[in-house]
Amino acid sequence: MEEKKILYSAIQPTNNLTIGNYLGAIKNWLGLQNDYECYFAIANMHAITVRQNPAELRQKTLSLLALYLACGLDAEKCCLYIQSHVPAHAELCWVLNTITYVGEMSRMTQFKDKSARHAENVNMGLMDYPVLMAADILLYQADYVPVGEDQRQHLEIARDIARRFNTVYSPTFKEPEGLFMKVGAKINDLQDPSKKMSKSAENPNGSIFLSDGKDEIIRKFRRAVTDSEAEVRYDPEAKPGVSNLLSIYSLFSGKSIEEAEREFAGRGYGEFKLAVGEAVAAKLEPVQREQQRLIADKDYLNGLLKRNAERAAFKAERTLGKVYKKIGFYQI
Repeated sequence: MEEKKILYSAIQPTNNLTIGNYLGAIKNWLGLQNDYECYFAIANMHAITVRQNPAELRQKTLSLLALYLACGLDAEKCCLYIQSHVPAHAELCWVLNTITYVGEMSRMTQFKDKSARHAENVNMGLMDYPVLMAADILLYQADYVPVGEDQRQHLEIARDIARRFNTVYSPTFKEPEGLFMKVGAKINDLQDPSKKMSKSAENPNGSIFLSDGKDEIIRKFRRAVTDSEAEVRYDPEAKPGVSNLLSIYSLFSGKSIEEAEREFAGRGYGEFKLAVGEAVAAKLEPVQREQQRLIADKDYLNGLLKRNAERAAFKAERTLGKVYKKIGFYQI
């Protein structure tokens, strides 16, 4: 029997996840867990590059694990774990730092963006973020990393670091390939359709969070930016707001864009927006209910995390042991 290819991905437990995070990442993972050996991390080490409230970070970490499970990820099929529970992440990051150049890191788009947004706390972790990400991926000898366009640069630097280490010390790491997810990869902001929906957007009315209740969801969709034509038609250039709403409706209702256009032909934007809100709320309600049930069962979640930390560490430490041998660290 052919061994499954290895796939790695992670999400930070900061802010609330949006429907864009769900459609672009978690929903795609549901299919991937059947076809690949998957490691899905809660990236709490990445999270502290921006100042966090410690109690909130702990709460959000457990909440994200419960969300993973509530969305349908199967702890028997994939390894769901917390990044900081596997010390090899930090250890490999330190080694990779020694073959990564300051100039490379200072040119990273996300470093520039976050430095501008958090000018009071431009720390080394913020600059080193892509090296830790490379360590995350390379530790598990990942063949594939599911990424959106905004993560392409980070994947490329991970490939560069792997290639550089392999050249200097002999072949050790796989060079991971990007798995660029098409469906639902980009859901735009409801208030500014030219921007991607973000969990850290300044205007919370532009994002639908997975924790939003039905009334809140419908309120945000009612306020969504459209245009003056009053025609429900897919045209991202001329009608970005309406096209974004059509994409969301299609993905949550299971209907094609063409079917949705026919359904709302001759009907007003008010009726259309309400239908989009109701379709989204109907999908999120059972996920929210299951998430709350799981959060209440802390013993189960802690047991799962302990088992999966051991499973992830076993894989990671095998790679780290090879790395330490290659670079000349004396091992007992």
